[in-house]
Formats: sequence, C-alpha cells, structure tokens
Amino acid sequence: MPQPRHASLATFALILGGIAIGTTEFVTMGLLPEIADGVGVSIPTAGHAISAYAAGVVVGAPLIAALGATLPRKGLLVGLMVALAVGNSLSALAPGYETLVGARFLAGLPHGAYFGVAALVAVDLAPAGRAGRAVGTVMLGIPVANVLGVPGATWLGQTLGWRSAYWLVVVLGLLTVALVLAQVPHLPGDRSRTVRSELSALTNVQVLLTLAVAAIGFGGMFAMYSYIAPTVTDVTGLPASAVPLFLLVFGAAGFVGNLVAGRMGDWSVLRSIVIGMVGLGVALGLFALVAQWAVPALVVLALASVLASVLVINLQLRLMQVAGEAQTLAAAGNHAALNLANALGAWLGGVVIARGYGYTAPSWVGVGLAVLGLGVLGVSVLLHRRTVRARSEEQRPVPAGATTSA
Repeated sequence: MPQPRHASLATFALILGGIAIGTTEFVTMGLLPEIADGVGVSIPTAGHAISAYAAGVVVGAPLIAALGATLPRKGLLVGLMVALAVGNSLSALAPGYETLVGARFLAGLPHGAYFGVAALVAVDLAPAGRAGRAVGTVMLGIPVANVLGVPGATWLGQTLGWRSAYWLVVVLGLLTVALVLAQVPHLPGDRSRTVRSELSALTNVQVLLTLAVAAIGFGGMFAMYSYIAPTVTDVTGLPASAVPLFLLVFGAAGFVGNLVAGRMGDWSVLRSIVIGMVGLGVALGLFALVAQWAVPALVVLALASVLASVLVINLQLRLMQVAGEAQTLAAAGNHAALNLANALGAWLGGVVIARGYGYTAPSWVGVGLAVLGLGVLGVSVLLHRRTVRARSEEQRPVPAGATTSA
C-alpha cells in the first residue's frame, strides 16, 4: 500500500476536512437566534435547519458509501469536500427559510461518507493494533471544530452576520481539497464491492442494533445541545457573547474525549459504549438541574462532551467490527445514525420548548432517549454473548468415546 511522504500532513488533511464538517454541523446551533431573526421565523422553527442538515447526512451516508465503495478513496474524499463547499455556499446565499432548509440538506449529504472514508484511510495507514487510535485521531476534526471552528464561526456570525459563518466553512473545505490532493496517497477502491454487497450490511442484526443505539441514545445529546444558545441566555442568564465560551468548553472537552475514546476502544469497544451511554444520560439530567448556574453548567457540559466522544468513536469501531466486508457503508453508517439522532433530538427538543416547558426540557428528553438507547444496547450485548457462547460450544472438542445420537 502506498504511504504518504509526510504521514502527519496526510492525517492533518483528513482532520481538516472533519473540522470543516464539524463547524458547519454545529455552528447553526450557536447562531440559531441570529438565523431565526435573519430569515424571519421563531427559534424552534429555525431549528428545522439543524434537522435538515441531519437528514442530508442520513440520506447521503449510506447512498454515497454504497455507490462510492469501488472508487479510489482519495478522489472520493476530494469530491465530498467539493460538495460540502457547494452546500455551504448555497446556505450562505439562501434568501429565506425554505431555501436555507434545502441548502442545509444538501450540505449534509457528504458528511457521513467523508468520515467513513477518512476512517478507512486512517486505519489503512495506521500500524497494526492501533485502529481505535487511528479512528479517534481522524475524528479529532469534530472536537477541534468545537474548540476553534464553531466558537470562531459563531463570533464571526454574530459580528458580520450569520451568513459569514458558512463562508468560513467554504474556505476550510477548499483548503482540505488542496491538502488531500497534495498529501494523501492513492488508495484504490475495492472493485469487487457492489451496491448490493455494501447494503447487505443492513441485514446484519448487530449492525442494525448498533445503528439504533446511535440514532436513539445519542439523540439526547442533540436534544440538549441544539438549544444551547437560548439556554445560555434565557436560563443561565448570560449575554449572547457568552455562547462561544460554552461552545469552546464543549469542544475542548470533546477533544480530550476523543483521545480517551480511542484508547478505550483498543481496550474494549462494548464496555466503552456502555460507559458512554450510561454516563451521557446521567450528565444530561445533571445539566437540566444546574443549567441556571454558569460554572456548574460548564462543568457538566464538558462531562457530557467527553462521554459523547467515547460513545461516538466506539460506536464507529463497533460497526466496523460487525459489518464484515461492507466496511465503507459501516464506517459511514455511524454518521448517518448519529445525524438521525441529531434530527430526532433537535425536533423533540423543539417540541417541548414550543409547548412551553422551557429550555431545560430538552435535556430531560435527552435522558429518556439515553435510557431507550441503553435498552437497545442491552439487547445487542445479550445477542452478542449468545453468539459467542454458541461459537464456543461449536468449537468445543468432543470427549473421547462420546457418541452422537441420530
């Protein structure tokens, strides 16, 4: 397999694409009040732009992954980044609410496939036994986006208008294209794969259960985080200028979480998912209780971010373990499921806010979703143990002199 001349620059190129995607995914949440004012709708209605982006990921991830499995991975990464730049250009140019929602859908299409392909490239380039750390490294794009990209884009959007945040993403996407072309080695696609063979992963019970854990359980995180900006101003009682600080803390904690998550994955993927899911549910409940106080809210938000990172990375690894040969779809499918969680969480959060329950209500919705996700995970673990036990019994040697009945 060809190796990059500068492995660190190849890895940085993959991370930079993740920063662009992470920025465009989360900056809408930080600028939700400004966007709502800009297109003349309420904050819960403007939240539909978040759901539209997530819906784009849900549609695009399996479709592009299945169709692109045979394509050279370097060229596929470039094409996905160009598509991201186009989608964000249309978002910045959108004249009203309806066109903004449509543009956000288009911007979300390349999201899951990009991370899926980038994860596979990272694993191909990593030493044996370090797959978890390789995936965790590529996924650093999301927390780095939350540390630098999202707070910076939020500040830019508050200062120069919300459209400028999407133009920043366009610039990041085009820089990624240049770096991928220059530094990532040529990695051919698998010509033996077909759309049917990739989609066959969706008949695997463990794949479906893992996707369900992500789509349901992780929805709690988005139920809370989608409305972090109005929570900071209306519940915590801080000015809008404090919102970037909350986003910064969330991103910094996610950065730490990614570093921890990769090592936890190399230790035990299933145990790490359980720890992440249980901890996330507890953190969301705590956030609802302490959101009125700035420092405790920041501490709990950071804890939730760390646990969310542990959950995301290990769900990714779990899918890659159970998907057999359909690796491209499995790697991308995690992001489709997570963005289904994004759409579900943002929608349910908007429902309880619109009904007058306040901005802490989405966190309680998140607790419920985490409990449901944990239930699905319990089913997955139970089936996993039964499968392991059955295989062990099949491989057990027959004692000397034993006979089998007809």
